[in-house]
Amino acid sequence: MTNETHRKSLRQRIGLFGGTGFVGSYLVDALLANDFHPVLLVREGREQRFEQRDRCTIVIGDIGDDNAVRRVVEDCEALIYNIGILREFPDRGITYEKLHVEGACRAMDAATVAGVRRFLLMSANGVKADGTGYQRTKFRAERYLQNLDLDWTIFRPSVLFGDPRGRMEFATQLSTEIVDSLLPAPLFHGGLLPLGAGQFRMSPVHVSDVAGAFVKALQDPHTIGQILHLGGPETLSWREILTRLAEVKGRTKLMLPVPALGVMAAAAVLDRFEDFPITRDQIRMLLEGNACAPDDLKKLGIEPKAFSTEALQYLQQTRGDRAAS
Repeated sequence: MTNETHRKSLRQRIGLFGGTGFVGSYLVDALLANDFHPVLLVREGREQRFEQRDRCTIVIGDIGDDNAVRRVVEDCEALIYNIGILREFPDRGITYEKLHVEGACRAMDAATVAGVRRFLLMSANGVKADGTGYQRTKFRAERYLQNLDLDWTIFRPSVLFGDPRGRMEFATQLSTEIVDSLLPAPLFHGGLLPLGAGQFRMSPVHVSDVAGAFVKALQDPHTIGQILHLGGPETLSWREILTRLAEVKGRTKLMLPVPALGVMAAAAVLDRFEDFPITRDQIRMLLEGNACAPDDLKKLGIEPKAFSTEALQYLQQTRGDRAAS
Protein backbone atom coordinates (compact mmCIF):
# COMPACT_ATOMS: atom_id res chain seq x y z
CA MET A 1 0.00 0.00 0.00
CA THR A 2 1.44 3.39 -1.02
CA ASN A 3 1.52 6.32 1.41
CA GLU A 4 -1.19 8.07 -0.63
CA THR A 5 -3.42 4.99 -0.67
CA HIS A 6 -2.94 4.58 3.07
CA ARG A 7 -3.77 8.24 3.67
CA LYS A 8 -6.99 7.90 1.63
CA SER A 9 -7.96 4.78 3.54
CA LEU A 10 -7.86 6.76 6.79
CA ARG A 11 -10.16 9.51 5.51
CA GLN A 12 -13.88 9.21 6.14
CA ARG A 13 -15.63 7.99 3.04
CA ILE A 14 -18.83 9.93 2.33
CA GLY A 15 -21.23 8.50 -0.25
CA LEU A 16 -22.73 11.23 -2.41
CA PHE A 17 -25.75 10.76 -4.63
CA GLY A 18 -26.05 13.82 -6.86
CA GLY A 19 -22.48 15.06 -7.05
CA THR A 20 -22.18 16.24 -10.64
CA GLY A 21 -24.81 19.00 -10.72
CA PHE A 22 -24.74 22.58 -9.48
CA VAL A 23 -25.01 21.95 -5.74
CA GLY A 24 -23.16 18.64 -6.03
CA SER A 25 -20.00 20.27 -7.39
CA TYR A 26 -19.86 22.53 -4.31
CA LEU A 27 -20.53 19.57 -2.01
CA VAL A 28 -17.56 17.72 -3.52
CA ASP A 29 -15.32 20.76 -3.01
CA ALA A 30 -16.47 21.22 0.60
CA LEU A 31 -15.97 17.54 1.45
CA LEU A 32 -12.47 17.50 -0.02
CA ALA A 33 -11.54 20.77 1.70
CA ASN A 34 -12.44 19.14 5.03
CA ASP A 35 -10.46 15.96 4.32
CA PHE A 36 -13.39 13.68 3.56
CA HIS A 37 -13.19 11.22 0.71
CA PRO A 38 -16.28 11.49 -1.57
CA VAL A 39 -17.66 8.34 -3.17
CA LEU A 40 -19.85 9.46 -6.07
CA LEU A 41 -22.53 7.73 -8.09
CA VAL A 42 -22.01 9.05 -11.64
CA ARG A 43 -24.01 8.22 -14.72
CA GLU A 44 -21.99 6.87 -17.62
CA GLY A 45 -20.57 9.70 -19.71
CA ARG A 46 -20.67 12.21 -16.84
CA GLU A 47 -17.27 11.34 -15.41
CA GLN A 48 -15.71 14.54 -16.78
CA ARG A 49 -18.23 16.90 -15.16
CA PHE A 50 -16.11 17.86 -12.16
CA GLU A 51 -12.48 18.84 -11.87
CA GLN A 52 -11.43 16.91 -8.76
CA ARG A 53 -12.55 13.46 -9.88
CA ASP A 54 -9.03 12.09 -9.34
CA ARG A 55 -9.47 12.77 -5.60
CA CYS A 56 -12.80 10.90 -5.40
CA THR A 57 -14.00 7.35 -5.83
CA ILE A 58 -16.41 7.12 -8.77
CA VAL A 59 -19.03 4.42 -9.15
CA ILE A 60 -20.56 4.35 -12.63
CA GLY A 61 -24.28 3.73 -12.56
CA ASP A 62 -27.76 5.11 -12.09
CA ILE A 63 -29.83 5.68 -8.95
CA GLY A 64 -32.22 3.03 -10.25
CA ASP A 65 -29.43 0.42 -10.21
CA ASP A 66 -29.46 -1.41 -6.85
CA ASN A 67 -25.99 -2.85 -7.40
CA ALA A 68 -24.46 0.57 -8.14
CA VAL A 69 -26.14 2.08 -5.08
CA ARG A 70 -24.77 -0.72 -2.88
CA ARG A 71 -21.27 -0.09 -4.24
CA VAL A 72 -21.49 3.59 -3.27
CA VAL A 73 -22.72 2.78 0.23
CA GLU A 74 -20.11 0.09 0.92
CA ASP A 75 -17.53 1.13 3.55
CA CYS A 76 -18.91 4.67 3.86
CA GLU A 77 -19.23 6.50 7.17
CA ALA A 78 -22.15 8.64 6.00
CA LEU A 79 -24.36 9.27 2.97
CA ILE A 80 -25.66 12.42 1.30
CA TYR A 81 -28.69 12.30 -1.01
CA ASN A 82 -28.69 15.39 -3.21
CA ILE A 83 -30.49 14.18 -6.34
CA GLY A 84 -33.33 16.48 -7.29
CA ILE A 85 -35.04 18.08 -10.27
CA LEU A 86 -37.07 21.26 -10.58
CA ARG A 87 -39.05 20.04 -13.57
CA GLU A 88 -40.28 16.67 -14.80
CA PHE A 89 -39.82 15.24 -18.29
CA PRO A 90 -41.85 12.01 -18.16
CA ASP A 91 -41.17 11.17 -21.82
CA ARG A 92 -37.51 10.79 -20.88
CA GLY A 93 -38.23 9.00 -17.62
CA ILE A 94 -37.29 12.01 -15.52
CA THR A 95 -39.93 12.29 -12.81
CA TYR A 96 -40.21 13.52 -9.23
CA GLU A 97 -41.44 10.10 -8.15
CA LYS A 98 -38.44 8.31 -9.61
CA LEU A 99 -35.75 10.68 -8.33
CA HIS A 100 -37.14 12.34 -5.20
CA VAL A 101 -38.89 9.29 -3.74
CA GLU A 102 -37.79 5.98 -5.28
CA GLY A 103 -34.13 6.95 -5.58
CA ALA A 104 -33.94 8.48 -2.11
CA CYS A 105 -35.67 5.49 -0.51
CA ARG A 106 -33.36 3.11 -2.37
CA ALA A 107 -30.33 4.92 -0.93
CA MET A 108 -31.85 4.96 2.57
CA ASP A 109 -32.63 1.25 2.43
CA ALA A 110 -29.11 0.51 1.25
CA ALA A 111 -27.76 2.50 4.20
CA THR A 112 -29.91 0.49 6.59
CA VAL A 113 -28.76 -2.84 5.15
CA ALA A 114 -25.08 -1.81 5.14
CA GLY A 115 -25.20 -0.39 8.67
CA VAL A 116 -24.37 3.17 7.58
CA ARG A 117 -26.19 5.18 10.22
CA ARG A 118 -25.52 8.80 9.18
CA PHE A 119 -27.76 10.08 6.38
CA LEU A 120 -28.08 13.68 5.15
CA LEU A 121 -30.99 14.54 2.86
CA MET A 122 -31.30 17.58 0.62
CA SER A 123 -34.90 18.69 0.66
CA ALA A 124 -36.38 22.16 0.06
CA ASN A 125 -38.02 24.98 1.96
CA GLY A 126 -41.81 24.83 1.73
CA VAL A 127 -42.25 21.09 1.17
CA LYS A 128 -45.62 19.74 2.29
CA ALA A 129 -47.92 16.77 1.93
CA ASP A 130 -50.56 18.63 -0.10
CA GLY A 131 -48.33 20.82 -2.29
CA THR A 132 -47.12 20.59 -5.86
CA GLY A 133 -45.62 17.39 -7.22
CA TYR A 134 -42.16 18.71 -6.36
CA GLN A 135 -43.17 19.57 -2.80
CA ARG A 136 -45.10 16.35 -2.17
CA THR A 137 -42.33 14.04 -3.32
CA LYS A 138 -39.66 15.86 -1.34
CA PHE A 139 -41.93 15.68 1.71
CA ARG A 140 -42.50 11.93 1.28
CA ALA A 141 -38.74 11.31 1.15
CA GLU A 142 -38.37 13.24 4.39
CA ARG A 143 -41.06 11.18 6.11
CA TYR A 144 -39.55 7.91 4.91
CA LEU A 145 -36.17 8.90 6.35
CA GLN A 146 -37.66 10.03 9.65
CA ASN A 147 -39.28 6.62 10.12
CA LEU A 148 -36.00 4.72 9.71
CA ASP A 149 -33.51 3.93 12.44
CA LEU A 150 -30.86 6.24 10.98
CA ASP A 151 -29.04 9.29 12.32
CA TRP A 152 -30.60 11.71 9.88
CA THR A 153 -30.42 15.41 9.16
CA ILE A 154 -32.69 17.13 6.64
CA PHE A 155 -31.81 20.40 4.89
CA ARG A 156 -34.46 22.76 3.55
CA PRO A 157 -32.78 25.62 1.68
CA SER A 158 -34.50 28.56 0.06
CA VAL A 159 -33.48 29.37 -3.55
CA LEU A 160 -29.76 28.82 -4.13
CA PHE A 161 -27.42 31.12 -6.02
CA GLY A 162 -23.73 31.12 -6.93
CA ASP A 163 -21.41 30.64 -9.89
CA PRO A 164 -23.23 27.93 -11.88
CA ARG A 165 -20.04 26.32 -13.23
CA GLY A 166 -21.85 25.56 -16.46
CA ARG A 167 -24.98 24.21 -14.77
CA MET A 168 -28.46 25.65 -14.29
CA GLU A 169 -28.74 28.19 -11.46
CA PHE A 170 -31.45 30.50 -10.16
CA ALA A 171 -29.89 33.94 -10.71
CA THR A 172 -28.32 33.04 -14.06
CA GLN A 173 -31.62 31.73 -15.37
CA LEU A 174 -33.53 34.85 -14.28
CA SER A 175 -30.82 37.12 -15.65
CA THR A 176 -30.77 35.38 -19.02
CA GLU A 177 -34.47 34.77 -19.51
CA ILE A 178 -35.97 37.89 -17.90
CA VAL A 179 -33.45 40.67 -17.25
CA ASP A 180 -31.66 40.31 -20.61
CA SER A 181 -34.95 40.00 -22.50
CA LEU A 182 -36.33 42.96 -24.44
CA LEU A 183 -39.73 42.25 -22.89
CA PRO A 184 -40.83 43.77 -19.56
CA ALA A 185 -40.18 41.63 -16.51
CA PRO A 186 -43.33 39.90 -15.24
CA LEU A 187 -44.57 40.73 -11.75
CA PHE A 188 -46.84 37.74 -11.17
CA HIS A 189 -49.92 38.11 -9.01
CA GLY A 190 -52.84 35.91 -8.04
CA GLY A 191 -56.41 36.86 -8.87
CA LEU A 192 -57.53 39.38 -11.46
CA LEU A 193 -56.38 42.60 -9.78
CA PRO A 194 -52.63 43.36 -9.58
CA LEU A 195 -52.65 43.55 -5.80
CA GLY A 196 -49.29 42.52 -4.39
CA ALA A 197 -47.80 41.96 -7.83
CA GLY A 198 -44.24 40.71 -7.50
CA GLN A 199 -44.30 40.90 -3.69
CA PHE A 200 -43.85 37.20 -2.94
CA ARG A 201 -40.62 36.76 -1.02
CA MET A 202 -37.52 34.56 -1.05
CA SER A 203 -34.33 34.25 0.98
CA PRO A 204 -31.57 33.53 -1.57
CA VAL A 205 -28.80 31.47 0.01
CA HIS A 206 -25.34 31.00 -1.45
CA VAL A 207 -24.58 27.48 -2.62
CA SER A 208 -21.22 27.42 -0.83
CA ASP A 209 -22.98 28.15 2.47
CA VAL A 210 -25.35 25.23 1.86
CA ALA A 211 -22.45 22.92 1.03
CA GLY A 212 -20.71 24.14 4.17
CA ALA A 213 -23.79 23.30 6.24
CA PHE A 214 -23.65 19.67 5.07
CA VAL A 215 -20.01 19.37 6.08
CA LYS A 216 -20.64 21.04 9.44
CA ALA A 217 -23.52 18.63 10.09
CA LEU A 218 -21.27 15.64 9.41
CA GLN A 219 -19.01 16.93 12.19
CA ASP A 220 -21.73 17.97 14.65
CA PRO A 221 -23.82 15.23 16.33
CA HIS A 222 -26.23 17.88 17.62
CA THR A 223 -27.68 18.12 14.10
CA ILE A 224 -28.90 14.51 14.22
CA GLY A 225 -32.68 14.35 14.07
CA GLN A 226 -32.90 18.01 12.98
CA ILE A 227 -34.57 19.74 10.03
CA LEU A 228 -32.39 22.73 9.15
CA HIS A 229 -33.85 25.65 7.20
CA LEU A 230 -31.16 27.44 5.22
CA GLY A 231 -31.89 31.03 4.21
CA GLY A 232 -29.68 33.92 3.26
CA PRO A 233 -29.34 37.09 5.35
CA GLU A 234 -31.98 38.98 3.35
CA THR A 235 -35.57 38.19 2.50
CA LEU A 236 -36.35 39.88 -0.81
CA SER A 237 -39.43 40.27 -2.95
CA TRP A 238 -39.51 39.03 -6.54
CA ARG A 239 -39.38 42.70 -7.64
CA GLU A 240 -36.33 43.37 -5.46
CA ILE A 241 -34.55 40.27 -6.78
CA LEU A 242 -35.09 41.30 -10.40
CA THR A 243 -34.00 44.85 -9.60
CA ARG A 244 -30.76 43.60 -8.05
CA LEU A 245 -30.04 41.35 -11.01
CA ALA A 246 -30.57 44.30 -13.34
CA GLU A 247 -28.18 46.39 -11.24
CA VAL A 248 -25.46 43.81 -11.78
CA LYS A 249 -25.90 44.32 -15.51
CA GLY A 250 -25.82 48.10 -15.04
CA ARG A 251 -29.37 48.68 -16.21
CA THR A 252 -32.90 49.34 -15.09
CA LYS A 253 -35.69 46.95 -16.00
CA LEU A 254 -39.27 47.75 -16.86
CA MET A 255 -41.61 45.53 -14.84
CA LEU A 256 -45.33 45.00 -15.37
CA PRO A 257 -47.99 43.09 -13.41
CA VAL A 258 -48.90 39.76 -15.00
CA PRO A 259 -51.86 37.66 -13.79
CA ALA A 260 -50.60 34.21 -12.86
CA LEU A 261 -53.89 32.67 -14.05
CA GLY A 262 -53.13 33.63 -17.64
CA VAL A 263 -49.61 32.20 -17.54
CA MET A 264 -50.89 29.02 -15.89
CA ALA A 265 -53.49 28.63 -18.63
CA ALA A 266 -50.75 28.86 -21.24
CA ALA A 267 -48.55 26.47 -19.24
CA ALA A 268 -51.39 23.96 -19.05
CA VAL A 269 -51.06 23.58 -22.82
CA LEU A 270 -47.35 24.19 -23.34
CA ASP A 271 -45.36 23.14 -20.25
CA ARG A 272 -44.99 19.60 -21.57
CA PHE A 273 -42.55 21.12 -24.09
CA GLU A 274 -39.05 21.62 -22.71
CA ASP A 275 -38.61 25.01 -24.39
CA PHE A 276 -41.56 26.51 -22.51
CA PRO A 277 -39.80 28.39 -19.66
CA ILE A 278 -42.11 27.74 -16.71
CA THR A 279 -44.57 25.14 -15.44
CA ARG A 280 -47.85 25.50 -13.55
CA ASP A 281 -46.28 24.08 -10.41
CA GLN A 282 -43.37 26.51 -10.59
CA ILE A 283 -45.79 29.44 -10.79
CA ARG A 284 -47.72 28.13 -7.79
CA MET A 285 -44.53 27.83 -5.76
CA LEU A 286 -43.39 31.32 -6.80
CA LEU A 287 -46.64 32.85 -5.56
CA GLU A 288 -46.28 30.99 -2.25
CA GLY A 289 -42.88 32.53 -1.69
CA ASN A 290 -39.78 30.77 -0.41
CA ALA A 291 -38.51 32.62 2.65
CA CYS A 292 -36.73 31.32 5.73
CA ALA A 293 -34.34 32.75 8.31
CA PRO A 294 -30.53 32.34 8.36
CA ASP A 295 -30.61 31.21 12.00
CA ASP A 296 -29.75 27.55 11.36
CA LEU A 297 -26.75 28.50 9.23
CA LYS A 298 -25.51 30.80 11.97
CA LYS A 299 -25.93 28.07 14.59
CA LEU A 300 -23.55 25.99 12.48
CA GLY A 301 -21.01 28.82 12.56
CA ILE A 302 -21.69 29.97 9.00
CA GLU A 303 -22.22 33.68 8.34
CA PRO A 304 -24.36 33.57 5.18
CA LYS A 305 -23.36 35.55 2.11
CA ALA A 306 -25.75 38.24 0.93
CA PHE A 307 -27.49 38.28 -2.45
CA SER A 308 -25.43 41.36 -3.27
CA THR A 309 -24.23 42.85 -6.53
CA GLU A 310 -20.68 41.87 -5.47
CA ALA A 311 -21.67 38.22 -4.90
CA LEU A 312 -23.50 38.21 -8.25
CA GLN A 313 -20.58 39.34 -10.38
CA TYR A 314 -20.43 35.91 -12.02
CA LEU A 315 -23.47 37.07 -14.01
CA GLN A 316 -21.12 39.33 -15.96
CA GLN A 317 -19.51 36.31 -17.57
CA THR A 318 -20.54 35.30 -21.05
CA ARG A 319 -22.26 31.98 -21.60
CA GLY A 320 -19.04 30.61 -23.09
CA ASP A 321 -17.04 31.72 -20.05
CA ARG A 322 -19.55 30.04 -17.70
CA ALA A 323 -19.52 26.78 -19.65
CA ALA A 324 -15.73 26.70 -19.59
CA SER A 325 -15.42 27.47 -15.87
